[in-house]
Amino acid sequence: MTGTAAESATVAAVRVPRRRGTELALIVVAVLLSVYGYCAVGLAHDGSLPPGAAGYGAGLGVLALLAHGAVRLRAPYADPLLLPIAVLLNGLGLVLIYRLDLETPGDRAAPTQLVWSTIGVGLCIAVVLLLRDHRVLKSYAYLSVVTALVLMIVPIFFPAVNGARIWIRVGGFSIQPGEFAKILLAVFFAGYLAANRTALAYAGRQVWRFKRLQLPTGRVLGPIVAIWLLSVGVLVLERDLGTSLLFFGLFVILLYVATGRTGWIAVGLLLAAVGAFAVGSLEPHVHGRVEDWLHPFASIEAGEGPNQLAQSLFAFAAGGVLGTGLGLGHSILIGFAAKSDFILATAGEELGLTGLAAIFLLYALLVERGFRAGLALRDPFGRLLAIGLASIVALQVFVIAGGVTGLIPLTGMAMPFLAQGGSSVVTNWIIVALLIRVSDSARAQPVPVSGAESEEVRA
Repeated sequence: MTGTAAESATVAAVRVPRRRGTELALIVVAVLLSVYGYCAVGLAHDGSLPPGAAGYGAGLGVLALLAHGAVRLRAPYADPLLLPIAVLLNGLGLVLIYRLDLETPGDRAAPTQLVWSTIGVGLCIAVVLLLRDHRVLKSYAYLSVVTALVLMIVPIFFPAVNGARIWIRVGGFSIQPGEFAKILLAVFFAGYLAANRTALAYAGRQVWRFKRLQLPTGRVLGPIVAIWLLSVGVLVLERDLGTSLLFFGLFVILLYVATGRTGWIAVGLLLAAVGAFAVGSLEPHVHGRVEDWLHPFASIEAGEGPNQLAQSLFAFAAGGVLGTGLGLGHSILIGFAAKSDFILATAGEELGLTGLAAIFLLYALLVERGFRAGLALRDPFGRLLAIGLASIVALQVFVIAGGVTGLIPLTGMAMPFLAQGGSSVVTNWIIVALLIRVSDSARAQPVPVSGAESEEVRA
């Protein structure tokens, strides 16, 4: 037997370990940390344990264990970090909202957020149990984009809330359709680009050459221009800078992943800059946010007191490296958006730079695991879907964190899992469910390794 034949004979196909026990242990840690934060808020604010601590811990624990059971049953090879990270972020968000509720006795948001979290976990479990193969979604790509367009158009016919038309309010019930549209658009983009990636990966004469930069021609440029116009339309009609940036950024990222052409990044940045400048100059609401970003302390200098962005910057400064401690900050001074748009300021003030770094690391790990699952898949649709869903989380974290810290203009979006917002927490749980499904498919694939390597994989 030759050396090559002998070597091939020792090659075996093995699967990666399931790691469900690791997932369960991490979920227990996530629930305990959340309960500890809840108790710390009560001790700091009232000097005693909050009366609902046991119920809060039991409720969060039951939800997490039910989700874990669904993953163990239907997605045994799923990444063991996805679910614990989501549980910890959601639990921390409930703690921060409860902490702010103590300053606004007439406006209790934590109980409502817990209800929405329950609905989100329920939908997460439903997706894991019912969606046996993520590739089924590819056949619904065009239905997804039509539904997404309808969801984005409907809020235009409802009254604006805080200057933006992104809500549907009927009586005491409100919903933000754009949050659901982002998942549907990710499905459409993944399906469209997976089917047309060869045509979009322009070559030969289908480029404009400027020194060493290659840009696509007008015919190939058509799809990205259409998405750009859609993004600008959302920005103009709904006055929603965050959603516009999210949709366009998602498409450009997936376009680059599908084609590998850096020219798309250049075109995307150029079109985004042109659209942002034009709308920021002409649309009063967006222009006002740009002015607040450029001059955050203008209201103080005018003798009108600090605006929300200034109060947010003061909160971050007060937190320092280690923070003031849970329950001991003053971020409620930010105003009505303290529990939603600016909840990261509460985390920055009371947990400090150290706590913020830990939160950002959790988000980074969630995104990295999504990317890893996508890159491990062999089918283009699954790869683009996983990267697109992870990119949604990454883009949201960037635009929200950038807005409340003064890096970019405020967008009005909700921090994933942390901020008050039923639509946001529900859709983010659906994103986690889809990533769990994709990662299960990726990790369940047999990996061809040699005999020595197979021992290392099993270990």
